[in-house]
Amino acid sequence: MQRLQLLKDTFFGLDVVQQQLLIGSAVAAGGILAYAVHRRSRAKTIPFGEGWWGSGEKPQSEDDKIYPFTVQTSDKEIEDLHERIDRTRYSEPLEDSGFQYGFNSTYLKKVVSYWRNEFDWKKQVAVLNKYPHFKTKIEGLDVHFIHIRPPSNGNQRVLPLMLVHGWPGSFYEFYRILPLLTQNHDSVAFEVIIPSLPGYGFSEAPHKKGFNSLAAARIFLKLMERLGFSHFYLQGGDWGSLVTTNMAQMKPDCVKGLHINMCMSPRGFKVLLSLIIGPYLPFLVGFSREDVRRLFPFFEKNVYEILRETGYFHIQATKPDTVGCGVNDSPVGLAAYILEKFSTWTDKKNKDLMDGGLERKFSLDDLLTNVMIYWTTGSIVSSMRFYKENLSTNIEKRIDSKTGIFVPTGVAAFPQELMHCPKSWAQIRYQNLYSYTLMSRGGHFAAFEEPQLLANDIIQFVKKVEKL
Repeated sequence: MQRLQLLKDTFFGLDVVQQQLLIGSAVAAGGILAYAVHRRSRAKTIPFGEGWWGSGEKPQSEDDKIYPFTVQTSDKEIEDLHERIDRTRYSEPLEDSGFQYGFNSTYLKKVVSYWRNEFDWKKQVAVLNKYPHFKTKIEGLDVHFIHIRPPSNGNQRVLPLMLVHGWPGSFYEFYRILPLLTQNHDSVAFEVIIPSLPGYGFSEAPHKKGFNSLAAARIFLKLMERLGFSHFYLQGGDWGSLVTTNMAQMKPDCVKGLHINMCMSPRGFKVLLSLIIGPYLPFLVGFSREDVRRLFPFFEKNVYEILRETGYFHIQATKPDTVGCGVNDSPVGLAAYILEKFSTWTDKKNKDLMDGGLERKFSLDDLLTNVMIYWTTGSIVSSMRFYKENLSTNIEKRIDSKTGIFVPTGVAAFPQELMHCPKSWAQIRYQNLYSYTLMSRGGHFAAFEEPQLLANDIIQFVKKVEKL
């Protein structure tokens, strides 16, 4: 605060001409940087490419039919789960440690007791089957997706919208937002497609190395084409934001609009300059007061927090199969590994609570249903591999990192997201930013936590694109 006051006093102590020169120099420097960024981002598309991720050699032809799919379970599957839960060996937590060391085992016992004695997986399977599921073979993989059409109404426009999840989520994250999107909104409703990322849940895992976000984007574009959509909207968070961004880069003519609730901050001199000037003269670098509040002090609110929260990231980006052996074999270990993220990524302050604040935003039924999707499909290891495949090389040197995004884009910036990305940063990469909303509450799992807020922002963005 003293440095801020000193800088303000210095600035306002200058005469008018000196102030104008200083502001003019900053604006000119910003203009030069913006032009340089524009020059580097002239490429408007990235290659579509081709791939084969099935087992063995690629056949001469592939079945392109779409088949209905039903989530199923059995008494044997549930008995095996209960037997494994009953053999769990717990460790004692440190006193007054909350979730600061990870999932607190005292609260974990309560969650597991509910899982073992009250949670009804058969009932939740019926909930999952509330919406129509399908599978289709693309590039050698059985790709699972949900396809929901709005109630018939001859007076409304129906717009196709694909929602893409991330880790450690699943298609189930969107169940609370689905009714909100398929309703009639001023004569507009959405026909929603929700695929499972290959290697997640009911989508088959790749059998070959190298399956990254570009491959997932291509597969989902092929899925939309197979469903008969030539123009559509996209929405995603976490890995979903990168996959949908890649889709917009590959086929911008097909993507009417892209909406994301996790926007990765770019690097470069402009960002560095804004970090230096932003706390003191935010208006010079396009920061709002809320940007300043969320970003600074930068190291305490961002760098150190990211370091504390990304241990899993380094493991999964290097040796996912090693830790995967443990969590794939132990349901309790899997629950602790996944649900800890639903605690801290929802609100950073939850790590100070003995129960991790998990039941403030979610029910145990919802949380355990997401865990069961990973458990019953044995997909935790293949889902973790997605980190290694995307980070086996420097992601900033990939072609998609060097290519701008030119489709209409909307960003919903939730206050508890892992890292805040101001509008001025988002505009460096997303060069046709139609809307940018500083959301009032919520964290990383936006559709799961705050479905109404996210739905409202998606709807207002689409209406703006459609000029309604």
